[in-house]
Amino acid sequence: MKQNRTNIIVFAVLIVIGALYRVWDNRPLGFAPQIAMALFAGSVIKDKKIAFLFPLLSILISDALYQFLYVQGLTGIPGFYTGQWVNYILFAAITVIGFRINYAKLSHILGGSVAGVLIFFIISNFLVWAGGGLDINNQPYPKTYDGLMTCFAAGIPFLKGSFIATFVFGGLLFGAYNLFTRWALKPARS
Repeated sequence: MKQNRTNIIVFAVLIVIGALYRVWDNRPLGFAPQIAMALFAGSVIKDKKIAFLFPLLSILISDALYQFLYVQGLTGIPGFYTGQWVNYILFAAITVIGFRINYAKLSHILGGSVAGVLIFFIISNFLVWAGGGLDINNQPYPKTYDGLMTCFAAGIPFLKGSFIATFVFGGLLFGAYNLFTRWALKPARS
């Protein structure tokens, strides 16, 4: 029972830290911990229904913080907007990728990280293009192959930041968890 309470506290703290980090002003584009959090939760949380809560609560809290800052006139980024539900579905899908990650195998963590980042990038940018999202000049992307490629090109800085963030935060989460399971949970030697 004490171990479960400790896990809940640790995950609650990580959710809040992830949410606060995501709304940090002037962070690099795409540099946020949520993809790594989704992969980690899918990999290590035994109850898979709860694994989905870890990244989704972090996103929801940060979206609520963004909305508060937006309403106060402190940022131009709204927290809640049309089509946002797609991000929640994508993070749930990334959590499912985490189900296949053996947290003790670096190749699994790296493969899952690459897959998670690329899936989020490809699907989210495709949906921005298909849904009439706006380019840097506030014009909709043309519904052509060139328009799609322009939309993907505009997302490259986010892709780069997402890769770096996922490797950094994934390394921290999986690394700390592996150390914890090897040292803190190691059975006492007689």
